[in-house]
Amino acid sequence: MRSNSNSRRNSRRYEPHAGPAGTDEDWAVRPDTRRSGAVEWRPSWLDAGTHRIPVRIYRPGPRSYGWLVWAHGGSWQAGAVEHWHGPVMDLAKASGCTVVSTGYRLAPGYRHPAQLEDVLTTLAWAGEQAADGEPLAVGGDSAGGTIAACAALARRDRDQPLAAQVLAYPPLDPDCAAASYTSEPGAFPAAEDLRLAWEMYRGGVETAVRGGTPLYSTPLAAERLDGLAPAVLAVGELDPVRDDVREYARLLREAGNAVWLKTFPGTPHAAFLAAGGPGAGNPGLRRWLGAALREQLEARKETP
Repeated sequence: MRSNSNSRRNSRRYEPHAGPAGTDEDWAVRPDTRRSGAVEWRPSWLDAGTHRIPVRIYRPGPRSYGWLVWAHGGSWQAGAVEHWHGPVMDLAKASGCTVVSTGYRLAPGYRHPAQLEDVLTTLAWAGEQAADGEPLAVGGDSAGGTIAACAALARRDRDQPLAAQVLAYPPLDPDCAAASYTSEPGAFPAAEDLRLAWEMYRGGVETAVRGGTPLYSTPLAAERLDGLAPAVLAVGELDPVRDDVREYARLLREAGNAVWLKTFPGTPHAAFLAAGGPGAGNPGLRRWLGAALREQLEARKETP
């Protein structure tokens, strides 16, 4: 694992290995651009100085409602952009946004805040690619949702506001103490497994500080939650993290933030993914997230 001093020195260095997103004409003639139905996409890499960050960029059409950086799940220890290809493509279609699916360094080889720093690097790059006035949002599913929520906090504290945060069933309590963790015996993820994942991810560090900015491992560690990007949250009725998500929605509202929360009946954890994973998959959850984000971005454009 590389030293924190290297991470601090290189945390602001980022250049796309395969070139910037470019104009519509540039995009159409790129040899690495591929098409799946109405969505054009291509793989790329961002140079973070000490390492490269894999990304896939999805464009659902000539008009973009904005940019969304999406962090995948996997208990902070697994997952990759290629494994999230289909679901993220669905999200791009539903949202109408250019979606940047981002990888990040994985635990236990890399501990917090490495994962968060990589997502912040991707956000910075996406913000540079976006045209003037195009909104920028962050999101993720499961562990990626936890990272996304913490990225929204870091961006607030750096005076780099986001247009929205889109969170699909993020685990938020390292102790997994809520009643929902024990109300469904055998449900995924099991509390004991998730507690271990938190330990592997954090390595004993709840909050790191980079350049004077606190980088939280969970948004529940933040001293205040006001002034955050509007939040779109989704969770399944059978998901052990559902109490965490509902409580976070309540705390965000109490702090004065706009919040949209939907609980999906009969739905377990990992529902963002396609069927065949640890969850049953729920395309409706993906589509709702995308539609809610699009609605939020449209309303933002109409606001004087």
